[in-house]
Amino acid sequence: MIAYTLRRLLQAVPTLVLVITLSFFLMRLAPGGPFDLERPLPPAAMENLRRVYGLDQPLPVQFARYLGALATGDLGPSFSFRDLSVADLFARGLPVSMTLGSLALALALAVGIGLGTLAATRQGGAADRLVGLLAALALSVPSFVVAPLLQIAFGLSLRWLPLSGWEGGAPSHLVLPVITLALPQIGAIARLTRTSMAEALRAQHVRTLRAMGLPPLAVARHALRGALLPVVAILGPLAAAMLTGSVVVETIFGLPGIGRYFVDGALNRDYTLVMGTVVLVAVLVLLFNLAGDLLSALLDPRLRLGA
Repeated sequence: MIAYTLRRLLQAVPTLVLVITLSFFLMRLAPGGPFDLERPLPPAAMENLRRVYGLDQPLPVQFARYLGALATGDLGPSFSFRDLSVADLFARGLPVSMTLGSLALALALAVGIGLGTLAATRQGGAADRLVGLLAALALSVPSFVVAPLLQIAFGLSLRWLPLSGWEGGAPSHLVLPVITLALPQIGAIARLTRTSMAEALRAQHVRTLRAMGLPPLAVARHALRGALLPVVAILGPLAAAMLTGSVVVETIFGLPGIGRYFVDGALNRDYTLVMGTVVLVAVLVLLFNLAGDLLSALLDPRLRLGA
């Protein structure tokens, strides 16, 4: 497992460098700049600002300086939040995004696996067709449509839950964002679990257990371990999807996560804030994928042995 982990880490380094390089030069080549205001600054003031932040240097020099600072963990100052660094903003926003994403992932796994298992054990029945319909709806309706519908239903009409805000992570403020973020993943997990569980129930050892007279619940429990391998394999991409999908959800529900900061940075051409968000998301995506692969390798020794 140690050798397998080291191989995956070494494969992730070139990917991260490529993402940083492309993002850096695309940001610099995009129209506009961090100091382009509605009322233009005097040329002398603009030149002074560019010199202070190193934007007067050639792009290769700027890139080399950014990589050097990044190697020491310095993400740089924010251009739009003048009194804060990018690291300060992430220290505020990352706990919000991680809380939202982890709760949504837990909800998606619990509901998706449960629905998929129910559909697989009732193949061809009403429950199977209902789960398939619900999964299709969850996958087809985007988050920016689901969120306003939930706000109208539970916030404006029923007045059960608040429309937006964080309030220190109060449970009532988390319900609607977590449901919105989890719904597409519930559909994906339910479909995948249904397919893999149906295949596992047709396996030879499961048929043997059924012939020996084991109760249906015990048979399903034995089949579920093998059926969960495909679900574990996509845990990394699922967690990454939760993180990237939270940009829309955090914006709609007014949550102070890194998604909100990314949107603000993109609108204000805040180079360091956008680049810091890209680097953070890229690192988390690579770590989530690695964690998913390690879980799969623990459950299936053929993966870590290179079979």
